Amino acid sequence: MAATVADVVDGTVVVAIGADATGASAPTLQRTDLPNGLTVLSESVPGARSVAFGAWVRAATLHERPDEMGVSHFLEHMVFKGTRSRTSQEIALSLETLGGSLDAYTEREHTSYQARVLDEHLEVAASVIGDLIFHPLIRPEDLALERKVILEEISMVDDTPDDIIFDVHNRAMWGDHPHGFAILGTRDTVKALDVPHLRALHTRAYHPGRLVVAASGRVEHEHLLEVLQRTGWTEQPMGDRSPFPVDPVEVAGPHAEHVKRKDIGQVHVVLGGQGIRHGDPRRFTFALIDMLLGGGMSSKLFQRVREELGLAYSVHSFTSSYADAGSHGVYLASAPETAQQALDAVREVLRAVADRGLTSEELAAGKRQLRGQLVLSMEGISSRMYRAATTALYGEPFRTIDELMALVEAIDEEQVRDVARDFFDPNRHILVSLGPKAVR
Repeated sequence: MAATVADVVDGTVVVAIGADATGASAPTLQRTDLPNGLTVLSESVPGARSVAFGAWVRAATLHERPDEMGVSHFLEHMVFKGTRSRTSQEIALSLETLGGSLDAYTEREHTSYQARVLDEHLEVAASVIGDLIFHPLIRPEDLALERKVILEEISMVDDTPDDIIFDVHNRAMWGDHPHGFAILGTRDTVKALDVPHLRALHTRAYHPGRLVVAASGRVEHEHLLEVLQRTGWTEQPMGDRSPFPVDPVEVAGPHAEHVKRKDIGQVHVVLGGQGIRHGDPRRFTFALIDMLLGGGMSSKLFQRVREELGLAYSVHSFTSSYADAGSHGVYLASAPETAQQALDAVREVLRAVADRGLTSEELAAGKRQLRGQLVLSMEGISSRMYRAATTALYGEPFRTIDELMALVEAIDEEQVRDVARDFFDPNRHILVSLGPKAVR
């Protein structure tokens, strides 16, 4: 981990992450923990003319009860219906008319609100997102309308088999644990949610003690802190910081499930299991294997299943990492008469890697590819903003590009064999399928 240099300025702790022990080197990431509990991170990117600004609320699907499934996503929608100082139309126009963008999403562990603007409009972005987070109206008259929108969103997923199959796999893996919940909720839970549910979540979670703010691009840390002060972020009370209760994770054992759908023309398949959590030291080895197996057109699965056998248009691997767990697997879609053959081919590829690992030539090629992907991902300021936030959300060290390259270069054949054996053996995986015909 890179060294850090800390100072106390006006009662706040300012940490320069990436500087040497004397502070001689210019830091690439700076962090301030404000007295009201707000965590602020920034990374200045030379040459950028725009800023990516985001706020992460430490509350999402993982913290929901079964009867309130979807409440985090519902609240994320409702804050855009109006605040104390802006109508829904004014929110929509606030950044788009400046050439910027405003977005929000709900995931397993966090709810995020993000903007991309020219550097001169950073204060507008901070003001709008602060308004959404701290001052939403959450009016009863907006609830029924937004409920219809979310039910349409659920219908859209129901009409998209390659979306449904991932929810099916999550439920098969995690069972009744919130990791297996549908982020959108179900029709029944969404219909049952009302204003008190949303306001209770807002009171519990939408305050500085549960917030991480990150910015990257053409931004100076001290200026960012001044912007947050001028737009009211520093005036908000800390709020409740007690952790949400979360049950321990238990992953289901290998088994197969099928959802019968006669109205679609393909069989959609996910074969996968437990993956890598955030902070696991094996993550780069895992990422290298996963990339070579199903990360693109050059991957083993794409070349075998699509190019050599012609059994699927789409076949790829996927992975998700959380603080306490992870999941990964392979997705494919194939005609009913060829789906079993396609699945068998996937298993053969996975089994070969699980049994033998990678050759020295494959490992060297994988290192080149992973290094390239890591560097290219850091060319975007939104990616850098997310990386900055991750250091606070998951307690991960901030690493320079050179440090990341060194970690990739250090991967050896023994590490690959161990990770491949532990995670990529298809006999350990859960199989789910959806379509007119089951596979096994």
